[in-house]
Amino acid sequence: MKNMRTLQKRIAYQLQQGSLDAEVTGITCDSRKVQPQNVFVCIRGNRMDGHVYAEEAVERGAAVLVAERELEGIPEKVTVLVVKDSREALAQLSCAWEDDPAQHLVTIGVTGTKGKTTTAYMIYEILRKAGIRAGLIGTIETRIGEKSILSENTTPEPVVLQKLFSEMMREGCTHVVMEVSSQAEKQHRCDGFTFDYGVFTNIGNDHIGAGEHASFAEYLSCKKKLLRTCRTGIVNRDDKRFPEIIRQSTCRLVTFGCREKADFMAADAALDQAPGVLGVSYRVQGAADFPVRVDLPGLFSVSNSLAAIAVCAQMGIPEKAMQEALSAVRVRGRCEAVPVYPEMTLLIDYAHNAMSLESLLKTLRKYHPKRLICLFGCGGNRARDRRFQMGEVSGRLADLTVITSDNPRDEEPQAILDDIRTGIGKTEGAFVEIADRKEAIRYVIENRQPGDLV
Repeated sequence: MKNMRTLQKRIAYQLQQGSLDAEVTGITCDSRKVQPQNVFVCIRGNRMDGHVYAEEAVERGAAVLVAERELEGIPEKVTVLVVKDSREALAQLSCAWEDDPAQHLVTIGVTGTKGKTTTAYMIYEILRKAGIRAGLIGTIETRIGEKSILSENTTPEPVVLQKLFSEMMREGCTHVVMEVSSQAEKQHRCDGFTFDYGVFTNIGNDHIGAGEHASFAEYLSCKKKLLRTCRTGIVNRDDKRFPEIIRQSTCRLVTFGCREKADFMAADAALDQAPGVLGVSYRVQGAADFPVRVDLPGLFSVSNSLAAIAVCAQMGIPEKAMQEALSAVRVRGRCEAVPVYPEMTLLIDYAHNAMSLESLLKTLRKYHPKRLICLFGCGGNRARDRRFQMGEVSGRLADLTVITSDNPRDEEPQAILDDIRTGIGKTEGAFVEIADRKEAIRYVIENRQPGDLV
């Protein structure tokens, strides 16, 4: 239990009613999770407004309410603080509640349109290979020691994030690598602490639409925030928007790239292939000089691993640890090789927009498969244009597209499939439609041909 007077020091507020001497037992922004003597922070979301649930939170025992406007009908015994931005307040209060655990960790944030997950895993595995006990927070999972927790969000809400930092400290972690989404920056989830290192992989059109970002300008602005809230920024020099990305940055900058002059550069990049495995090799030049082999396909694997090398070099990690970790790194759902039959190569990748899918298929084409088969679906309640675009990309670049269902959420699955088919219809690409995902996978395996890349 803590006194509200000790928690409120980092937020600007007006005291509507009650006392700052209130004793509190925790913080939440979910009225369903309110416990006796909790602080309930009223958040305005895309679908719901937490202010509507203030009375419910009080009924559940909330001792303090934090809101963006004065609240009516709240019992006098309940303390109410009015702030300009509830999300900013939530982040600051969460840091204070956990006694600022990030101050005791080396924090590495990774943002960008593509490559966040893979780059974060690469950094994490390099740290582990160097004997450093590190935590990982990202789209797929959170790792604390030997424990793995499946993720709900790429970047957790502040209350959860700060608790994870505290748990990592208790488990002996000295470093944490985490993905930083544009939504997290927009919603101030990482406010209250400064990253030691911020990695910016690239920027492209994504997450623009209802419930996400209103425009590309807003999306880029949110991504760029990391370079104002870190001490050292690691940035992709090859990105065509590099000058715009680093504009307004306040950190020390280190660059990486395959084409443009950068601090860490890749030379002699080549595609490597073995039965069931696609990879790349190259030589790091510039601020370091050593060969690298990565068992993940494509030039984006070169770029992602260069980013990991650039940040780990700033921490003094030995070259041998980098080489060994990168040659063995595996990322679930990121060009993840699945051994099925020796005559075919099957990969799982979480390409979820047209840009990612086009980059992936163009990369796989360079390995000269007999047939390139793309099996995919699109999620519901997301930007509809994405379906048409991904269908068109697959129809244009794959020898065969298999359309199937993928997490329709509240939408009619067939309507999503119809949209994808409309996109493919703009091309001359062959396709089949199998709504049942398991049957779709069965189809490509049972109809395999030697040299297929699926």
